[in-house]
Amino acid sequence: MARSRSIGRAVAGGLALAVAGWALKDVPAELGGRATGERLERMRRSPQFRDGVFRNSVPSVAAPSPQSAREIAWNMLFNREERRPAAKIPVVTSPSGGPSRDGLSVVWYGHATALLEIEGRRVLVDPVWSRRASPTQLIGPRRLHPLPGPLAGLPPLDAIVISHDHYDHLDRATVRALTALQVAPFLVPLGIGAHLERWGVPPSRIVELDWEEEATVAGLRFVATAARHFSGRTLVRNVTLWGSWVIAGRAKRVFYAGDSGYFDGYAGIGAAHGPFDLTLLPIGAYSPAWPDIHMTPEEAVDAHLDLGGRLMLPVHWATFTLATHPWAEPVDRLWREAKARDIRIVVPRPGERVDTGDVPMLESWWEMLHGGGTLRPPR
Repeated sequence: MARSRSIGRAVAGGLALAVAGWALKDVPAELGGRATGERLERMRRSPQFRDGVFRNSVPSVAAPSPQSAREIAWNMLFNREERRPAAKIPVVTSPSGGPSRDGLSVVWYGHATALLEIEGRRVLVDPVWSRRASPTQLIGPRRLHPLPGPLAGLPPLDAIVISHDHYDHLDRATVRALTALQVAPFLVPLGIGAHLERWGVPPSRIVELDWEEEATVAGLRFVATAARHFSGRTLVRNVTLWGSWVIAGRAKRVFYAGDSGYFDGYAGIGAAHGPFDLTLLPIGAYSPAWPDIHMTPEEAVDAHLDLGGRLMLPVHWATFTLATHPWAEPVDRLWREAKARDIRIVVPRPGERVDTGDVPMLESWWEMLHGGGTLRPPR
């Protein structure tokens, strides 16, 4: 009997290892590629590249202090309900309307993924269709709402824009699918082309830019601009560049911030490339533990004003739990700040199309989804 149990445990252990090995088999590819040859030489010539890594124009600290780390761990363990919506997030699966030849509209798919429709052209930013923002679909931040539609349901795209290589902004499975389904080029900051090439994107479909470099695609002007953040798909950081993007047509202009802490560079971007008909600015995943790399909602309003924005759409909230603040806190704080400072914002449901020429009255749909109370860590 004991021998049978031992054999059973050995078989079960072997099966568990086999399943884990199968589930983790793609992790090395998920980590991406490393730049070599001319790509690496171009990176080394960048003003942002020093001592083997890219650096922010304003020094930044990305790691929390030991005390902050303890508080984060406490909240992750004991305040889970507060960091999730209390009911299902409403999703629009069939957005009304469509792009006009001269107009500007946007469909927010959740987190930082959005489809911009600029003067009849379509640009997809930071597409992530995977269930988790992680190198493995076994663990990691899980999507809090379903996607409004499948990748195969997207219309023909003119460009795909990536801000940086973190898993919640650059997703291997999505990139591979878009490579097969679409013919649009990928516009990325320096170094990220190595990831894309490893994942099967043809070099002819990769456009890599340094800050303040630009390219014209399908009649739209794309300018890679600065951000205050960091990069890395492993513990090795900052070997690829991060950034924000100016996307401009004949008359309409959009600014997409990607991930960034607040810094004085926004005023310079606004002066050089603005004003903007639409800004997409991150409002979530902030924390006192990392104030330099993610903006608070109030700082996002500051950035919008610096940029000369006319309408702001908040991103980087609602979809993945990446910090310890309550789920709806970012948009609640943004709404209060926007009213206090008289700026126009729009907060669509995931999948809802917004036409900047006909912006609907703001509806606070998230207020019914607030989570529970907060437990405070012991001192």
